[in-house]
Amino acid sequence: MNSRLASLRQLALIFILTTLVQAPAWAEENQADDDSADTAGWTAIVRNSPYWVSQGVYTNILTIRRWVLKESGYCSSPDRHILFDMRGQFLGWISNGADSAATQKRLNDTRQALHAKDLTEEWIAGDANTKGYPFALACDQPHVNLDLAVGRYMGARSKDRVWGAWDDLAFATREQPGSLHDALMYIVQRRDEQNRFALPAILPRYLAGQVLIESGGQARAHSRANAKGILQLSPSALKDCQIKPQNYWHRLAQIDCALRLMHQNARNLQPAFDQRFGHLPEGKRNDLFVLLLIQAYHGGASRVQSLLDGEVLAKPAEYFAANHERFTAGDIAFGMVFHNLGRDRLGLASLYYVADVQLATEALCQTQKLKPEEFCAWK
Repeated sequence: MNSRLASLRQLALIFILTTLVQAPAWAEENQADDDSADTAGWTAIVRNSPYWVSQGVYTNILTIRRWVLKESGYCSSPDRHILFDMRGQFLGWISNGADSAATQKRLNDTRQALHAKDLTEEWIAGDANTKGYPFALACDQPHVNLDLAVGRYMGARSKDRVWGAWDDLAFATREQPGSLHDALMYIVQRRDEQNRFALPAILPRYLAGQVLIESGGQARAHSRANAKGILQLSPSALKDCQIKPQNYWHRLAQIDCALRLMHQNARNLQPAFDQRFGHLPEGKRNDLFVLLLIQAYHGGASRVQSLLDGEVLAKPAEYFAANHERFTAGDIAFGMVFHNLGRDRLGLASLYYVADVQLATEALCQTQKLKPEEFCAWK
């Protein structure tokens, strides 16, 4: 009986580790943002905020997301929420209550207290259906264990290594399999030699980060939205890449397909991007384009296109393009999204995703093997 129970527990653990689970629905910071949001509430604060508040927002969001991913700083305890303002600046934290209602009350009491101390000009009470302000982020969220994910990506264990063939690609052998990193670089090099994909030179670094964030490097990762594999490709994306069901989890096919999708997104976005930001210095222009490509992978190229040339959604981009000297590429990428929160299904998760990918690339480039390589040359 004890042996059977242990086996069941082991199977349950394997299921958890190979399935991407979404955050609890009750946490207010996980609610979906859409056009029906109450424009008299938190979205009014966003709409009324001047564009200059996006100065420093990229670094600030990276800081709070680092606490979550690394379980460090003010998220050293998972039973907490942290609060931050529209610039991503940390304002305070609470210990969670006994249940969601008690936690929500503590959040609102803290918001009011922060306002009373003049740490925020406005505050909005949140509830089960509405975000509050200052924004709140739960420290206890399902997220990638970066150390384990980096180990899988680097092939620390033999079971995480890969070999095989896909299309005209043939990587490693059964007797001498390679790491996911070596597979990714092999595919990038082959496609570059074939002039099949035109992509920014630094994109492979971010694609590696996406492997970590999308799946933790787990070959059989499968989300509730039916996205599959190490790069969490949707059924429509897999179909576009002409991948048959029996190969949905094929890691070489997944990487090749993701590169193809990135190429398509880059080709579609380039004209509008050049029209809006073509005058930026080359380094900043390239950095911004890559961040927008990551955003497009997460939320769709059409949404990013609207951020560039839409009648309403492109207003922030218009301002940042005219005043780019005052902002980093990251600030511009995040500002374009932040000032449209609540529109076209754009939410804080859109910012978190790009931040997490950046942090994952940094984790990879802290490894002894990759740190000295050209792969990790930031400029």
